[in-house]
Amino acid sequence: MSEIDQTDRRILQALSRDGRQSNLALAEKVGLSPSACLRRVQALEKAGVITGYRATVSPEKTGVGFVAYIAVGLNRHTKASQESFERAMAAAPEVRECHNITGAVEYLLRVETRDLAAYKHFHTDILGALPQVNTLTTYMVMGSPVDHRK
Repeated sequence: MSEIDQTDRRILQALSRDGRQSNLALAEKVGLSPSACLRRVQALEKAGVITGYRATVSPEKTGVGFVAYIAVGLNRHTKASQESFERAMAAAPEVRECHNITGAVEYLLRVETRDLAAYKHFHTDILGALPQVNTLTTYMVMGSPVDHRK
């Protein structure tokens, strides 16, 4: 695929807002014929620019009432230590995102739980019990005025 142009960017923006819209509605929004729009979407998919489609789930309706970001520092900076930590995070349903970052700590996690008590259990019994973990700093989410995942 050649470089992404403004029309492709409009398609991507429209699909990121509503991935279930019909090709006809998408074509109208971006100013293309339905056949040209479909060809572009298929080209974006084939090139790996569009990697998938997913549902946006209501935290409240699924019992999530507590969201926090956790900065995690490891006690050893080895590949084995990182891989072991990453496997543990992949297995923890509370962990919605795990990012390996630069700076004073190695990881930033987005954790979602039912409530503060459930978070405390995760923090103490899951995360705090890992032998690789040296430091934990929790940042509780009080609101999300900008969140493009919703």
